[in-house]
Amino acid sequence: MALYNKIDKRVLKERLMAEPFHRITLSFYRYVIINDVEDTRDALYKMWDELGVFGRIYIAREGINAQLSVPEENFEAFKTHLYADHRFTDVPFKIAVEDDGKSFYKLIVRVKKHIVADGLPDDAFDVTNVGKHLDAVEFNKALENPDAIVVDMRNHYESEVGHFEGAILPDADTFKDELPMVVDMLKDKKDKPVLMYCTGGIRCEKASAYLKHHGFQNVSQLHGGIIEYARQVKADGLENKFKGKNFVFDERLGERISDEIISKCHQCGELCDNHTNCANFDCHLLFIQCEDCAKAFDGCCSVACKDIVNMPIEEQRKLRKGKAKEGDQRNIYKKDVCVQS
Repeated sequence: MALYNKIDKRVLKERLMAEPFHRITLSFYRYVIINDVEDTRDALYKMWDELGVFGRIYIAREGINAQLSVPEENFEAFKTHLYADHRFTDVPFKIAVEDDGKSFYKLIVRVKKHIVADGLPDDAFDVTNVGKHLDAVEFNKALENPDAIVVDMRNHYESEVGHFEGAILPDADTFKDELPMVVDMLKDKKDKPVLMYCTGGIRCEKASAYLKHHGFQNVSQLHGGIIEYARQVKADGLENKFKGKNFVFDERLGERISDEIISKCHQCGELCDNHTNCANFDCHLLFIQCEDCAKAFDGCCSVACKDIVNMPIEEQRKLRKGKAKEGDQRNIYKKDVCVQS
């Protein structure tokens, strides 16, 4: 059997929308040495394909990072199969807060050099020497410390729509850029308590180890990230100190954590926190757009892109002909997708 999907995405999306059953969207990661990376990749793909799993999974020698959706009726079989591998036994799942089951439409399992793209050599620092893990209750209490420095370890387009109040929000496009940026920003505060958070915890695992490597004495991280924080807040009736939406790297592009809308439409300036990709295929820029502007610009980021999408398809193809794919703006957020969680 082919160990990758060859079916047109439009067909796959139509099939997804027609599914009569519910899917569970979840994410998980684990740092663990995987010596047989290719064989592990193939084994997981075969089993998960049989179970109807969709998603985006990255495997490297340093571990696994997965965002996926599982048919509800196959969820127990999925867990049994995954946990049967001693390297992934009892790995904690982060279950989506808002979930219509349409987060992914195909299965992708890829081998990567790292599960978190930090641009650093493998031996640059000890990735296992991480900060203290805090649950939602502990993180809320830590936020009350006036000396605490709260750092959002996500990209600027993620923190723009939602973040913890008072957090430092680095203006970074990628995790690779953000690591040295944060160290420089906090270079005179190495004795202060540092609280870090990200989507599902995986970026903070590396970031906390990186800060400790650079001499920071008191580093903590939100265990399970915003996803697990929101689940615990809801389940235990805790105070929610996260404002706005949590950006996610799938078809949904966001989960609402609180009712506040803290960002604005990039075109008209009205309150809005809905991310979208420009409808012009050769642009596909990720940006925030309200419903009125989506109608006015036909889902595009500019008048120029609107003019292009309204051309006959043959004319659009002529414009695209010869363009280098790596030079376009398509799916800008996917540059950093392997660090999600």
